[in-house]
Amino acid sequence: MKHVATVALAVALAGLAGCATTSELNEVRALAERAQVSADRAQQAADTALQQSAAASARADDAAATAATAGSRADAADQKATVVNEKIDRMFKKTMMK
Repeated sequence: MKHVATVALAVALAGLAGCATTSELNEVRALAERAQVSADRAQQAADTALQQSAAASARADDAAATAATAGSRADAADQKATVVNEKIDRMFKKTMMK
């Protein structure tokens, strides 16, 4: 559909500039076709980039969730270590008092 509109516009512009020959119309048509091919390739590249971006974003979200879980586990381990250290300190103090 875009291709037809491009060719129609080119023909109209050529008509305004004077009588267009068949070779001029063919040149305009070829130019429009090349432009459409380029646009299609650019769209495909953009679509691919968007898909890759979405995949990278999903991986980043997974990594963030994993990091949050690891952080929570580290905090829990730190709390347990603190409790154990306090118990050891109390036991040491009791031993020293004897």
